[in-house]
Amino acid sequence: QVVLVESGGGSVQAGGSLRLSCRVSGYTYNSNCMGWFRQAPGKEREGVAAINTGGRNTYYADSVKGRFTISQDNAKNTVYLQMNSLKPEDTAMYYCAANRPGGGWCLGRPTDRSGWAYYWGQGTQVTVSS
Repeated sequence: QVVLVESGGGSVQAGGSLRLSCRVSGYTYNSNCMGWFRQAPGKEREGVAAINTGGRNTYYADSVKGRFTISQDNAKNTVYLQMNSLKPEDTAMYYCAANRPGGGWCLGRPTDRSGWAYYWGQGTQVTVSS
């Protein structure tokens, strides 16, 4: 059984940084699509970043380009989201997502849709104060 566990959320002031981690158990995510989504109260879930595990391609929502970086550590079966220059509008619950084992790399613009995501983590809260 595939399980995703996020960590690293917290409260920071605007301009600060946080690094989120998503550890995967139950399957070695190599040559797959993984990513981060977020949902703020009263708003729809939105894609933040995605990565081709074992590959080089990364994808970002326009709202976080230049500030957030998604990366992976294959040895630890973990995906990270480094968030710099945080803004109050980044406040949300952040969720890690992964496609099915054998599902291949990300297609198109994975931050524009969530239909590719099959497994989800429990979420980690990020709060940015002004």
